[in-house]
Amino acid sequence: MTIQRWGYTRGFAALCCVASMSVQAGVLERVAEGGKLVIAYRESSVPFSYIDSSSGKPVGYALDLCLRMAELVRKKTGKKDMGIEMVPVTSANRVTMVAQGKADMECGSTTNNAERRELVSFTVPHFITGARLLVKSTSTIDRVEDLNGKKLVSTKGSTPLKAAVQANRERLMGITILEAADHAKAVEMVEKGEADAFVMDDVLLYGLAAGRPDPKALKIVGRFMTTEPLAIMLPKDDPEFKKLVDDEMRRLITSHEIYPIYDKWFAKPIPPGNTVLSLPVSYLLRDFWKYPTDRVPF
Repeated sequence: MTIQRWGYTRGFAALCCVASMSVQAGVLERVAEGGKLVIAYRESSVPFSYIDSSSGKPVGYALDLCLRMAELVRKKTGKKDMGIEMVPVTSANRVTMVAQGKADMECGSTTNNAERRELVSFTVPHFITGARLLVKSTSTIDRVEDLNGKKLVSTKGSTPLKAAVQANRERLMGITILEAADHAKAVEMVEKGEADAFVMDDVLLYGLAAGRPDPKALKIVGRFMTTEPLAIMLPKDDPEFKKLVDDEMRRLITSHEIYPIYDKWFAKPIPPGNTVLSLPVSYLLRDFWKYPTDRVPF
């Protein structure tokens, strides 16, 4: 009787182990077995990942990099017919989508920081930026201190929003902080006077302003409130997949193949309006790329 109970327990444990292994199957293993590669994209993170209104399709700098990784996965697994599923995500749900295995890569403008690394992994940063303020061109606001008693909006779930909340609390600035569902909505709130400023990564602000009906009606002001290393987000416990992506990112950087991809989105006309952001690779990013790594001090 004792032996039977032990055998049952051992068998049950074995089944649990098999189930656990199945749940934890890596991206490459799943694709090799016929599964799709799921790429998450943003709808208004210009020029990293956004919907081109002229085609209705997602495009962008980060998305181009992710499609490079997709080709690598196709070759690695030998699945020439590998399907790619594009899934839209928001600032609020992007981490959860990857952490829960609903997306294999998030290709947008997500900051690699310690809080998020508890849930997901990141590859080598493809951009380094910082949060600044978007205001009307007629506004007298020039820095965050000028927002005392005014309304500041940021995108729900973003690191600039958290930085603004913390600064407002610690420095008793008396700012009313508002949350927007996405970047586009936040810009609209500034244009309509529902918010006095929008705090977000400055590169996104430049891209968003350039895409508005009247770009000259907006301006970007203030010092950097944060330092944001932006990177493709990956599942946390999939070392084989992460190594494949990390190695390719390092190769693109060290071979300088990433520079034409960068210039395509930051130095040349981009859809839908053929605007030019005129943002060359910064000294900070160029220095970081001398020794490309996924380890960042944030």
